[in-house]
Amino acid sequence: MEKKMDENNRRMSSIERDLIKKSKEADKSKQFVLRLYIAGMTAQSSKAIKNITQICEDNLKGRYDLQIIDIYQQPALAKGEQIIAAPTLIKKLPLPLRKFIGNMANKEKILVGLDIQPKD
Repeated sequence: MEKKMDENNRRMSSIERDLIKKSKEADKSKQFVLRLYIAGMTAQSSKAIKNITQICEDNLKGRYDLQIIDIYQQPALAKGEQIIAAPTLIKKLPLPLRKFIGNMANKEKILVGLDIQPKD
């Protein structure tokens, strides 16, 4: 009986390892669609653009579409997304949709929010 349980545990571990591996491979193939809403080309907007671009290049190279939208030039888009402050980053895909408001300087918070890095 004990031998059978050990065998089942090993088999389960193998299945779990395969699932984890497949999950990681699937995560690495996900395409991210991001929209960064800014309010003109202010210093804060420039910093947010720089921070998000760096995060994307370091962690999502070749797997992201980053659209930068100035709410002064395209107010209808901002209204449609219910943007109340800028800069605001919206992760459209993969789901779930997420919003981040501020200068995007907190790299850890962004990575966790984008589901790139697990919560500690």
